[in-house]
Amino acid sequence: MNPYEQRLDEIFTRIEAVRAKVNEHQIIKLIAVSKSVDSEAVEALYNVGQRAFGENRVQELRRKCAELESLPLEWHFIGRLQKNKINALIELSPALIHSCDSLELALAIDQRAQAKSKKLDVLLQINSAKEDSKAGVMPEFALETYHQIQESCPNLRLKGVMSIGAHTDDVKNIQKSFESTYEIYESLQPKGATICSMGMSQDFELAVQCGSNMLRLGGILFS
Repeated sequence: MNPYEQRLDEIFTRIEAVRAKVNEHQIIKLIAVSKSVDSEAVEALYNVGQRAFGENRVQELRRKCAELESLPLEWHFIGRLQKNKINALIELSPALIHSCDSLELALAIDQRAQAKSKKLDVLLQINSAKEDSKAGVMPEFALETYHQIQESCPNLRLKGVMSIGAHTDDVKNIQKSFESTYEIYESLQPKGATICSMGMSQDFELAVQCGSNMLRLGGILFS
């Protein structure tokens, strides 16, 4: 078993241990965050079964898309999106944009998508930890913003929500931020939400415990 296969196997074992206790019917998707590795590392992980990868910079996503175009990879954009990068991102046709963090950004993406005759799948990013350093809609405005985007942006298909756990060593605070996001996700399920993207290398087991069905793991997979 090579190192990539071993790491992937260990992570799925850890995910499964939590999932089995919480909800044995839950299907959890793993996004391998490749922002700090080269295309060779992506290909190595692909060769042991991983298909979905995430990048947080448009320029890096474009480079890896070109270098790995022969592989049937599913690319996710997970970083903060600057308005001057929207056109370049749309051209790359990502499977999912995790970081739509405001109605203003959604309207800008929708306008450019309309001009390019594209439809894009997106998640609403929620700042459930209420931290100044994080992007996203505050939890108390999330439902309203989600509905506004659905009504105002015909070229965006909202698929659910994304958040980043609280930046703290206090597990209770991290759990509280995940639970806040999951409550919003539950409220949005009647509106078609199917994805609750939360959980990174340092807190993914807690995220699964709180209901996440999409994890974004980087360092733990590649180092």
